[in-house]
Amino acid sequence: MSEKNANNTVIEEQKPIISFDKVSKVYTLYRNSREQFGALFYRSKKLKKHMALDGVSFRIMKGESVAIVGRNGAGKSTLLKMITGVAFPTDGEIYVNGRVSALLELTAGFSADMTGRENIRFKCYVLGLKDAEINEIERKAIEFADLGEYIDQPVRTYSSGMRVRLGFAININTNPDILVIDEALSVGDSTFKKKCKDRINELIAQNVTVLYVSHSKDIQDFCTRCIYLQEGKVIFDGTMEEAVKKFPELVN
Repeated sequence: MSEKNANNTVIEEQKPIISFDKVSKVYTLYRNSREQFGALFYRSKKLKKHMALDGVSFRIMKGESVAIVGRNGAGKSTLLKMITGVAFPTDGEIYVNGRVSALLELTAGFSADMTGRENIRFKCYVLGLKDAEINEIERKAIEFADLGEYIDQPVRTYSSGMRVRLGFAININTNPDILVIDEALSVGDSTFKKKCKDRINELIAQNVTVLYVSHSKDIQDFCTRCIYLQEGKVIFDGTMEEAVKKFPELVN
């Protein structure tokens, strides 16, 4: 799409970095593994369905910081999984343009027998990064995680807190275009939390698009826009200031 200004010059409309167009997601609910296995070979009208997302539409532009909020079961996790490519819509269209770094399950994908340093490089290779970029990310991630000599020890020897530090350090330093955060700042000590928040604010200043799911007051620290989900539908999409007035529970 494009338009012309007063001088009759064509101005290209800015394209969204993320776009959802009437997106729905239906999950089939199985009573047991036998029923799930049988569904591979025949269809049954008796199987229960759950509408996780129902006709969701929105556009997010590059550099926006958006809070995705709603009660448990509202569809937030399903929405994030679609943005990260883990799940796919039943209906509708999704457009995502850019490298996505997701702080969802921070320790997912770690090899327990590999060292912290080896896990950093492995995750970078999975992302398809080149050696020169991986070397720089490795340096930044090791500095950020601040695990000392443990960085060269097997991850199986790490405490849960150390694993989280490593996971956050990797994801926050992979130079994302889109950063997706799902309650990741609810873990770790206060000093590390502040360090993470400062780094997120740096990325926002660098025009990285941030999607933040949280039930805490943190959303006001990062986000200028709020998308509120309820039973799989968008019931509000506006400024954070408007959202706080309309939904006081967001900050109480």
